[in-house]
Amino acid sequence: MSTAVPQLSPQGPLHTGSEELIVQIGGIPIQLKTNNPGLRRLIEERYAGFLSPAARPACHFKIQLTSGDAYRGDQDARVFRIGSAWSLERGDFRAELDMRRRVGWIRQSCNPYSLDSVLRITHSLLLAMKGGFLLHAASAVRKGRAFLFAGVSGAGKTTIVRLAPSDATVLTDEVSYVRRVGQGYEAYGTPFAGELARSGANLSAPLDTVFFLEQAPANNIQPICPRDAARALLRHILFFAEDADLGRAVFDSAVAFVSRVHTARLAFRPDARIWELVG
Repeated sequence: MSTAVPQLSPQGPLHTGSEELIVQIGGIPIQLKTNNPGLRRLIEERYAGFLSPAARPACHFKIQLTSGDAYRGDQDARVFRIGSAWSLERGDFRAELDMRRRVGWIRQSCNPYSLDSVLRITHSLLLAMKGGFLLHAASAVRKGRAFLFAGVSGAGKTTIVRLAPSDATVLTDEVSYVRRVGQGYEAYGTPFAGELARSGANLSAPLDTVFFLEQAPANNIQPICPRDAARALLRHILFFAEDADLGRAVFDSAVAFVSRVHTARLAFRPDARIWELVG
């Protein structure tokens, strides 16, 4: 079923300034090039706080807006590789990225959600090649340490960051960004928002604990064995590619992750005192 969304016009004069914008998420800069002023404004507004004009891009995309008013983003995305090129397809966009040359293109319909999806998929590919991943989880930094709260929709991800104390900084309430750094892991803020409808803070911190959320009548933390933790983690990792080799790499990354990072089940009720247990 089509969903009405804000529309951009693919017509109009070229922007008089630079056509290129660099969006840096998780410390990985991606260059986006468009000559459409409406799309440029949308990128500037949507990724405000994550623009890094001086950064050296890890890859480059040229964006072309396509005609057509229907938003069909409810279709499943397909991500597959042919040689060194990755193809990304959904009802509202098509894209390609040559990983060898780090150059690609995006053809998307006139809505503000397609580019979000292309960036998420691209980052999931780049992270999978380096032992990291995107996780369906909320995250926050407190006292210099990052905490992740993974769960399905309705598990309480947004609730727990809404309850965060004033000395905590929210990184995201929807999609957490995890990178391997040396022998440990860092969590980064993202602009990918859920119910909070706002970007997270553009900062990072060493990852302390991943909590798997369970709603309960009382607050408590329960241990979880590494095998169960790896299974739970894999259920929440955002991975889109139809690629056996990269799939095995993500599996290995999850196993390595739970051997180095503390994990636990967090049973909680919607009460700010839960943060007394978290840290």
